[in-house]
Amino acid sequence: MDAEDCLQETLLRAYRAFHRTKPDSNYRAWLYKIATNVARTHSKRRNRRAANELPLNETTAAVGDPPDHSAEIGFELARVRKAVEALPEKQRAALILRKYQALDYDAIGEVIDCSPESARANVYQALRNLRSMLVESRSVKEDE
Repeated sequence: MDAEDCLQETLLRAYRAFHRTKPDSNYRAWLYKIATNVARTHSKRRNRRAANELPLNETTAAVGDPPDHSAEIGFELARVRKAVEALPEKQRAALILRKYQALDYDAIGEVIDCSPESARANVYQALRNLRSMLVESRSVKEDE
């Protein structure tokens, strides 16, 4: 549902702003920039809402429920999401645009307002930081 809301908001903003674009613009990068800004705004709102909600703990599960492996998968996904959200904003955006949207570094640079070389460096640093955070959080979990 969040993705659909972001898509709808992106298309609405693009429709409203299209008349201001230059004919020689890179429309793909322009649209990705709008989508990135919408996603950032949505993420900030979601984080504010999550801060006001109570976390789910073990006491809420019914006694005698069979073990559910989807909880482990959910934990891993949450761990990765938390690590990605902890990345600096430019690194996070560059990583998502490269790995999930398959943009080239020229387009990523246009979206995040930097050179293609800087975009490449942001993706590299994001992957390096992400690996480090995931290894660190796994060792903390194993120590518990």
